[in-house]
Amino acid sequence: MSTPSYDWIAHHALTRPDHPAQLDLATGRSFTYREMNERTERLAHALSVEFGIQPGSRVAVLAHNNTNFFEVQFACWKLGAIFVPLNWRLAIPELQFILGDCTPTAIITDDDFVATAEALAASCQIPHILNWDGGSGRVAGYEDVIAAAGGGFVSHRCTHDTIVTIMYTSGTTGRPKGAEITQGMVFWNAVNGVEFYGSSAEMTNLAFLPLFHTGGLNVFANPAFHFGGRNIVMRTFDPAAALDLLSDTELGVTHFIGVPANFLFMSQVPGFAEASFPTIEAAAVGGAPTPVPLIETWAAKGLALQQAYGMTETSPLVTALKPEDCTVKLGSAGLPAMHCEVRIVDAEGVDVAPGVMGELWVRGPNITPGYWNRPEATAEAFEDGFLRTGDAARVDEDGFVYIVDRWKDMYISGGENVYPAEVEAVIYQLPEIAEVAVIGVANEKWGEVGRAVVVAKPDVSIDEVRIINHCRENLARFKVPQSVVFTDEIPHNATGKVLKRELRDTHGG
Repeated sequence: MSTPSYDWIAHHALTRPDHPAQLDLATGRSFTYREMNERTERLAHALSVEFGIQPGSRVAVLAHNNTNFFEVQFACWKLGAIFVPLNWRLAIPELQFILGDCTPTAIITDDDFVATAEALAASCQIPHILNWDGGSGRVAGYEDVIAAAGGGFVSHRCTHDTIVTIMYTSGTTGRPKGAEITQGMVFWNAVNGVEFYGSSAEMTNLAFLPLFHTGGLNVFANPAFHFGGRNIVMRTFDPAAALDLLSDTELGVTHFIGVPANFLFMSQVPGFAEASFPTIEAAAVGGAPTPVPLIETWAAKGLALQQAYGMTETSPLVTALKPEDCTVKLGSAGLPAMHCEVRIVDAEGVDVAPGVMGELWVRGPNITPGYWNRPEATAEAFEDGFLRTGDAARVDEDGFVYIVDRWKDMYISGGENVYPAEVEAVIYQLPEIAEVAVIGVANEKWGEVGRAVVVAKPDVSIDEVRIINHCRENLARFKVPQSVVFTDEIPHNATGKVLKRELRDTHGG
């Protein structure tokens, strides 16, 4: 008897079939590894036979968190197909671009997004729609499809080089890029986290970050599946409910990750003062710089927030702090993972000395091979096999990495990357705009939010409300600027490039 190559769920169904694999808090459904494997086999069979999904086909998911999310991912693994999780916060024009780029054969959704999925399927010529809350008309019911599927499915044999996921990130030019995630990347990410987080077969991960995000999917959800642990899935993050779950000794959560805003909101819940976390072994925080007072607040509760650094393109773990270093190396993103090479270089690509700021470059088996359909972007992103992260960093004498600033103009709002060029392109659609530059400004709730600095054309009238409403119609909420400043001139250098640093100095307060 043998299992298909690198089929984690099939392996655990063989070696620990009755061990809990998943619990969905919204529906109350739970599955062992045997049950999860049976469902993913049936789903893979149906996707192949009924919907024509073959090795290399793309399958998109537009839905809130649900244990079905992982079934689709691992069914794609069994098929050799490519899983494409979609950010449901994006506006329809943004999703249309992504789906036009990856051309999926099917889109899987839930009741909240089924109307959007139908509109996208029509405009992007996607042949099949499945709704895991039930079928109607041309939309197939997810559970009906699984129940009707035959048995005896034989998985496609994948390797560590097989592309299993395309995860879209915003590009500095305003066009999303699909980072190709291989099966090997997901494996090495799980391995890289062991020394920092103690991942094991006995771990129980609470997944409340969106599963379309690399943090939600790959820290610690996929590592838990790799080692044969359990995932508990929250449909959406609620600070009071999450705090109760983390304190529940019967549930026994051992691992979880959040962005700084998650930890801030939980610390503001009235029950935080009495909360305790006796079962937690690892609490990771990433996606944005974590304020020192917030680290100290959680440390006073006996929970070390283990800051980490990573990107979608790095699967994501690059550096992390061990618990004992969290309050010693305040502000650090930690030490490099074992199977990831890190360099900090100057503008000529030469390594800088400790304490000197440079651009962070990374190389290793956890790094993306490139971007889907974007050979030029792939070539631009790499130098001598190293991924140029675009982030400015320094390293101290002990080897701890500090992310100093964004090398590019990207800012982070509520854990989501926002690229000003994308927002500026939308604002430029308004005929009254002569010039616009978007910057990130500090915000107590979200870390940073956007501010548009606008030069209006002569003899026209436009106000903040019109600009923001236009952005709301065309962009995800987290990308919409929260304020607009009107000015007579935007500063440029000799080559015509906007001087964002001057803008931040003048208008960032």
